[in-house]
Amino acid sequence: MNPARIGVAGDAKVSVTVTNTGKRAGYEIVQLYIRDLVSSVTRPVMELEDFKRISLAPGASQTVDFVITPAKLSFIGLTMEEVVEPGWFDIMVGTSSVKYETVKLEVVGS
Repeated sequence: MNPARIGVAGDAKVSVTVTNTGKRAGYEIVQLYIRDLVSSVTRPVMELEDFKRISLAPGASQTVDFVITPAKLSFIGLTMEEVVEPGWFDIMVGTSSVKYETVKLEVVGS
């Protein structure tokens, strides 16, 4: 995660390297999920915010980048307006909603 701390209007980048350990070429769908750890309204445990389909030759590796934007962190708040609240977020990247790696992102400011 770069940077690991952003303002409510800031962007961050998360990267993951995917390797084809098989003997055949194949495709993988790399998925980005976000969880707001504390918010003013109840939010889903995991929200699919982005995904990318990649093709890999046998033994090949590829780095997949996702940009965390305010649009991916926002939700409709108590005032019925789109808002990004400061706080901690889990950023989860993997090949499914049960197979992923997690990093923390802190959003600061108002």
